Amino acid sequence: MRYLFWDIDGTLLSTGRAGIVAWERAAHEVLGQRVDFTRLKTAGVIDPEIARTICRQFSSGADEAQALRVLRGYEAHLPSCLPLRQGRVLPNVVEILERLKQRDDVCSRLLTGNTRAGAAAKLRHYGLSGYFAADGAFADDCAAREDVARGAHAAIPAAHHAAERYVIGDTPHDIRCAAAIGARTIAVATGEYSVDELRAQGAWVALPQLPDPDAFLELLAGQALATD
Repeated sequence: MRYLFWDIDGTLLSTGRAGIVAWERAAHEVLGQRVDFTRLKTAGVIDPEIARTICRQFSSGADEAQALRVLRGYEAHLPSCLPLRQGRVLPNVVEILERLKQRDDVCSRLLTGNTRAGAAAKLRHYGLSGYFAADGAFADDCAAREDVARGAHAAIPAAHHAAERYVIGDTPHDIRCAAAIGARTIAVATGEYSVDELRAQGAWVALPQLPDPDAFLELLAGQALATD
């Protein structure tokens, strides 16, 4: 059995920064001011920490309760904001997931910095909801991305604790997640980081994008792809 833990943003799909619109609307509601978040760095950062950062930067009375209100506002606005930008499912994602769905020796789960509600909105909008087991790992109540990874690892059935584990992601945060649970990272440069940057951070393999399904399965079988 192989367990594949998938990141969402920059790995499975791109929302075209639609999430930023949702953050802006949530901040306006909670903090009472309009703030331009177009330069806000969100790649690999868990949603609760994004909410805390917004409150620290733009509110004199920032606390956990206020950050939680911003986070819940973001979750509420996200479904209506996703259609406002030209997002897309990234290359070869559907083809790989379709192939994996036919196999009983691979389990695909989410390991994401999104909250459960945020992840559900994105997967539903882009038609990817049916490809993942329900017991993924999300950022709700987590302090760091590595905590999400440890939650993903803890959810593996005891009978499969020795199974091969892979984290598929597009940022150094995903690579650190993999290290935290003894997994290999398949890193893709479909987000904000280049192949060289991902390789330098210790990815098991770094690729410009996810390969075709045959090549992906060969990779899982131990036949590493060329990354140049």
